[in-house]
Amino acid sequence: MIPAARPTLWRAVAALMLREMSTTHGRVPGGYLWAVAEPLAGIALLSVIFAIGFHAPALGTSFPLFYATGLLPFLAFSDITGKLAQALNFSRPLFAYPAVGVLDAILARFLLAALTQLAVASLLLGGILFLSETRATPDLGTLAQAAGLLAVLSLGVGTMNCLLIGVMPLWQRVWSILMRPMFLISGVFFTYPSVPLPWRDLLWWNPLIHVTGLVRRGIYPGYDASYASPTYVLALGLTVALLAGLGLRRWHRDILSDL
Repeated sequence: MIPAARPTLWRAVAALMLREMSTTHGRVPGGYLWAVAEPLAGIALLSVIFAIGFHAPALGTSFPLFYATGLLPFLAFSDITGKLAQALNFSRPLFAYPAVGVLDAILARFLLAALTQLAVASLLLGGILFLSETRATPDLGTLAQAAGLLAVLSLGVGTMNCLLIGVMPLWQRVWSILMRPMFLISGVFFTYPSVPLPWRDLLWWNPLIHVTGLVRRGIYPGYDASYASPTYVLALGLTVALLAGLGLRRWHRDILSDL
Protein backbone atom coordinates (compact mmCIF):
# COMPACT_ATOMS: atom_id res chain seq x y z
CA MET A 1 0.00 0.00 0.00
CA ILE A 2 1.32 3.49 -0.87
CA PRO A 3 1.74 5.71 2.20
CA ALA A 4 -0.79 8.50 2.49
CA ALA A 5 1.98 11.10 2.66
CA ARG A 6 3.36 10.15 -0.77
CA PRO A 7 0.68 11.84 -2.93
CA THR A 8 0.95 14.96 -0.75
CA LEU A 9 4.72 15.03 -1.28
CA TRP A 10 4.51 14.85 -5.06
CA ARG A 11 1.63 17.33 -5.24
CA ALA A 12 3.74 19.80 -3.26
CA VAL A 13 6.76 19.15 -5.49
CA ALA A 14 4.70 19.63 -8.66
CA ALA A 15 3.22 22.88 -7.31
CA LEU A 16 6.67 24.20 -6.40
CA MET A 17 7.98 23.32 -9.86
CA LEU A 18 5.13 25.21 -11.53
CA ARG A 19 5.74 28.17 -9.24
CA GLU A 20 9.43 28.28 -10.12
CA MET A 21 8.73 27.95 -13.84
CA SER A 22 6.50 31.00 -13.71
CA THR A 23 8.63 33.12 -11.36
CA THR A 24 12.10 32.31 -12.68
CA HIS A 25 11.60 32.04 -16.44
CA GLY A 26 8.13 33.47 -16.88
CA ARG A 27 9.23 36.97 -15.87
CA VAL A 28 12.18 37.08 -18.27
CA PRO A 29 11.61 38.05 -21.92
CA GLY A 30 12.28 34.94 -23.98
CA GLY A 31 11.87 32.70 -20.94
CA TYR A 32 13.53 29.35 -21.49
CA LEU A 33 15.24 30.56 -24.66
CA TRP A 34 17.92 32.06 -22.41
CA ALA A 35 18.67 28.60 -21.03
CA VAL A 36 19.61 27.56 -24.58
CA ALA A 37 21.23 30.86 -25.61
CA GLU A 38 23.82 30.88 -22.80
CA PRO A 39 25.55 27.55 -23.57
CA LEU A 40 25.10 28.14 -27.31
CA ALA A 41 26.97 31.43 -27.06
CA GLY A 42 29.71 29.79 -24.97
CA ILE A 43 30.16 26.95 -27.47
CA ALA A 44 30.26 29.38 -30.40
CA LEU A 45 32.82 31.63 -28.69
CA LEU A 46 35.12 28.74 -27.77
CA SER A 47 34.83 27.30 -31.26
CA VAL A 48 35.79 30.58 -32.93
CA ILE A 49 38.69 31.28 -30.57
CA PHE A 50 40.28 27.83 -30.82
CA ALA A 51 39.59 27.45 -34.55
CA ILE A 52 41.85 30.48 -35.10
CA GLY A 53 44.80 28.81 -33.37
CA PHE A 54 44.24 25.13 -34.20
CA HIS A 55 43.45 23.25 -37.39
CA ALA A 56 41.30 20.62 -35.64
CA PRO A 57 39.91 19.95 -32.15
CA ALA A 58 41.37 17.31 -29.84
CA LEU A 59 38.64 14.89 -30.95
CA GLY A 60 36.81 14.61 -34.26
CA THR A 61 36.56 17.35 -36.83
CA SER A 62 33.96 19.69 -35.31
CA PHE A 63 35.01 22.41 -32.87
CA PRO A 64 31.40 23.09 -31.72
CA LEU A 65 30.78 19.40 -30.99
CA PHE A 66 34.01 18.94 -29.03
CA TYR A 67 33.44 21.97 -26.83
CA ALA A 68 29.76 21.14 -26.39
CA THR A 69 30.69 17.74 -24.93
CA GLY A 70 32.81 19.50 -22.31
CA LEU A 71 30.91 22.70 -21.67
CA LEU A 72 27.38 21.29 -21.36
CA PRO A 73 28.16 18.89 -18.45
CA PHE A 74 29.97 21.66 -16.58
CA LEU A 75 27.18 24.20 -17.09
CA ALA A 76 24.56 21.64 -16.06
CA PHE A 77 26.47 20.82 -12.87
CA SER A 78 26.96 24.50 -12.09
CA ASP A 79 23.31 25.37 -12.72
CA ILE A 80 21.79 22.49 -10.75
CA THR A 81 24.08 22.86 -7.73
CA GLY A 82 23.51 26.62 -7.73
CA LYS A 83 19.74 26.21 -7.84
CA LEU A 84 19.77 23.64 -5.02
CA ALA A 85 22.03 25.81 -2.88
CA GLN A 86 19.26 28.44 -2.80
CA ALA A 87 16.31 26.03 -2.57
CA LEU A 88 15.35 26.88 1.01
CA ASN A 89 15.77 30.61 0.55
CA PHE A 90 13.72 30.55 -2.68
CA SER A 91 10.79 28.74 -1.04
CA ARG A 92 11.06 30.54 2.31
CA PRO A 93 7.57 32.16 2.22
CA LEU A 94 5.94 28.75 1.65
CA PHE A 95 7.38 26.96 4.67
CA ALA A 96 4.61 28.50 6.76
CA TYR A 97 2.26 25.97 5.13
CA PRO A 98 2.32 22.48 6.69
CA ALA A 99 2.14 20.82 3.26
CA VAL A 100 5.50 22.28 2.16
CA GLY A 101 8.70 20.85 3.62
CA VAL A 102 12.44 21.04 3.06
CA LEU A 103 12.47 17.87 0.94
CA ASP A 104 9.73 19.30 -1.31
CA ALA A 105 11.73 22.45 -2.02
CA ILE A 106 14.93 20.54 -2.82
CA LEU A 107 13.23 17.93 -5.02
CA ALA A 108 11.26 20.55 -6.94
CA ARG A 109 14.33 22.65 -7.75
CA PHE A 110 16.39 19.58 -8.61
CA LEU A 111 13.82 18.04 -10.96
CA LEU A 112 13.11 21.28 -12.80
CA ALA A 113 16.79 22.22 -13.17
CA ALA A 114 17.81 18.70 -14.23
CA LEU A 115 15.03 18.40 -16.81
CA THR A 116 15.83 21.87 -18.17
CA GLN A 117 19.53 21.04 -18.56
CA LEU A 118 18.70 17.69 -20.18
CA ALA A 119 16.46 19.43 -22.71
CA VAL A 120 19.09 22.09 -23.43
CA ALA A 121 21.85 19.51 -23.92
CA SER A 122 19.65 17.39 -26.18
CA LEU A 123 18.71 20.36 -28.35
CA LEU A 124 22.26 21.65 -28.72
CA LEU A 125 23.98 18.30 -29.27
CA GLY A 126 21.22 17.15 -31.61
CA GLY A 127 21.39 20.42 -33.53
CA ILE A 128 25.18 20.24 -33.94
CA LEU A 129 25.03 16.62 -35.08
CA PHE A 130 22.25 17.39 -37.55
CA LEU A 131 23.64 20.60 -39.02
CA SER A 132 27.32 19.73 -39.42
CA GLU A 133 29.53 16.94 -40.74
CA THR A 134 30.82 15.63 -37.42
CA ARG A 135 31.46 11.97 -38.31
CA ALA A 136 30.17 11.14 -34.81
CA THR A 137 27.95 8.19 -33.93
CA PRO A 138 26.07 8.85 -30.67
CA ASP A 139 25.72 5.98 -28.18
CA LEU A 140 22.49 6.82 -26.37
CA GLY A 141 23.13 4.26 -23.62
CA THR A 142 26.47 5.83 -22.66
CA LEU A 143 25.02 9.34 -22.87
CA ALA A 144 22.12 8.32 -20.62
CA GLN A 145 24.58 6.86 -18.11
CA ALA A 146 26.56 10.11 -18.10
CA ALA A 147 23.38 12.15 -17.60
CA GLY A 148 22.25 9.96 -14.71
CA LEU A 149 25.63 10.17 -12.98
CA LEU A 150 25.73 13.93 -13.43
CA ALA A 151 22.23 14.22 -11.94
CA VAL A 152 23.18 12.18 -8.85
CA LEU A 153 26.42 14.12 -8.38
CA SER A 154 24.67 17.47 -8.78
CA LEU A 155 21.92 16.45 -6.34
CA GLY A 156 24.45 15.46 -3.70
CA VAL A 157 26.72 18.49 -4.06
CA GLY A 158 23.82 20.91 -4.42
CA THR A 159 22.06 19.59 -1.32
CA MET A 160 25.33 19.79 0.64
CA ASN A 161 25.72 23.41 -0.50
CA CYS A 162 22.18 24.08 0.68
CA LEU A 163 23.09 22.74 4.11
CA LEU A 164 26.43 24.53 4.37
CA ILE A 165 25.03 27.89 3.25
CA GLY A 166 22.25 27.53 5.81
CA VAL A 167 24.70 26.76 8.61
CA MET A 168 27.51 29.02 7.38
CA PRO A 169 26.40 31.73 4.88
CA LEU A 170 30.04 32.47 4.01
CA TRP A 171 30.14 29.12 2.21
CA GLN A 172 28.33 30.67 -0.76
CA ARG A 173 31.35 32.89 -1.46
CA VAL A 174 33.77 30.02 -0.87
CA TRP A 175 31.90 27.79 -3.34
CA SER A 176 31.82 30.57 -5.93
CA ILE A 177 35.62 30.85 -5.69
CA LEU A 178 36.08 27.07 -5.94
CA MET A 179 33.97 26.84 -9.09
CA ARG A 180 36.22 29.20 -11.04
CA PRO A 181 39.18 26.80 -11.39
CA MET A 182 36.73 23.91 -11.85
CA PHE A 183 35.90 25.35 -15.26
CA LEU A 184 39.55 24.95 -16.26
CA ILE A 185 40.11 21.45 -14.86
CA SER A 186 36.89 19.70 -15.91
CA GLY A 187 37.89 18.75 -19.44
CA VAL A 188 36.14 21.54 -21.33
CA PHE A 189 39.26 22.46 -23.33
CA PHE A 190 41.20 19.20 -23.31
CA THR A 191 40.96 15.43 -23.04
CA TYR A 192 42.04 13.62 -19.89
CA PRO A 193 44.64 11.34 -21.59
CA SER A 194 46.45 14.43 -22.93
CA VAL A 195 47.28 15.67 -19.42
CA PRO A 196 50.84 14.72 -18.37
CA LEU A 197 51.64 12.83 -15.19
CA PRO A 198 51.52 13.41 -12.23
CA TRP A 199 48.78 16.02 -12.87
CA ARG A 200 46.64 13.41 -14.58
CA ASP A 201 46.47 11.32 -11.39
CA LEU A 202 45.39 14.35 -9.37
CA LEU A 203 42.83 15.31 -11.99
CA TRP A 204 41.23 11.86 -11.73
CA TRP A 205 39.62 12.85 -8.41
CA ASN A 206 37.56 15.54 -10.12
CA PRO A 207 34.23 13.76 -10.73
CA LEU A 208 33.34 16.01 -13.66
CA ILE A 209 36.30 14.60 -15.60
CA HIS A 210 34.60 11.19 -15.47
CA VAL A 211 31.25 12.58 -16.64
CA THR A 212 32.87 14.50 -19.49
CA GLY A 213 34.80 11.37 -20.49
CA LEU A 214 31.59 9.33 -20.66
CA VAL A 215 29.84 12.03 -22.71
CA ARG A 216 32.71 12.04 -25.19
CA ARG A 217 32.76 8.25 -25.36
CA GLY A 218 29.04 8.42 -26.10
CA ILE A 219 29.67 10.82 -28.98
CA TYR A 220 33.02 9.61 -30.35
CA PRO A 221 33.08 5.78 -30.70
CA GLY A 222 36.88 5.63 -30.87
CA TYR A 223 37.50 7.67 -27.74
CA ASP A 224 39.14 5.68 -24.94
CA ALA A 225 37.41 6.67 -21.68
CA SER A 226 38.57 3.65 -19.69
CA TYR A 227 39.70 6.05 -16.94
CA ALA A 228 36.08 7.09 -16.31
CA SER A 229 34.65 5.38 -13.22
CA PRO A 230 30.84 5.45 -12.91
CA THR A 231 31.21 3.73 -9.53
CA TYR A 232 33.33 6.58 -8.16
CA VAL A 233 30.93 9.30 -9.35
CA LEU A 234 27.85 7.42 -8.12
CA ALA A 235 29.38 6.62 -4.73
CA LEU A 236 30.54 10.21 -4.25
CA GLY A 237 27.17 11.69 -5.22
CA LEU A 238 25.16 9.32 -3.02
CA THR A 239 27.50 9.71 -0.04
CA VAL A 240 27.39 13.50 -0.16
CA ALA A 241 23.60 13.43 -0.63
CA LEU A 242 23.19 11.14 2.39
CA LEU A 243 25.39 13.31 4.61
CA ALA A 244 23.60 16.46 3.46
CA GLY A 245 20.20 14.85 4.08
CA LEU A 246 21.18 13.85 7.58
CA GLY A 247 22.49 17.36 8.23
CA LEU A 248 19.31 19.01 6.99
CA ARG A 249 17.23 16.65 9.11
CA ARG A 250 19.25 17.68 12.15
CA TRP A 251 19.53 21.45 11.53
CA HIS A 252 16.69 22.39 9.18
CA ARG A 253 14.67 24.11 11.91
CA ASP A 254 17.64 26.27 12.89
CA ILE A 255 18.31 27.10 9.24
CA LEU A 256 14.68 28.03 8.52
CA SER A 257 14.51 30.21 11.63
CA ASP A 258 17.51 32.20 10.39
CA LEU A 259 16.17 32.75 6.86
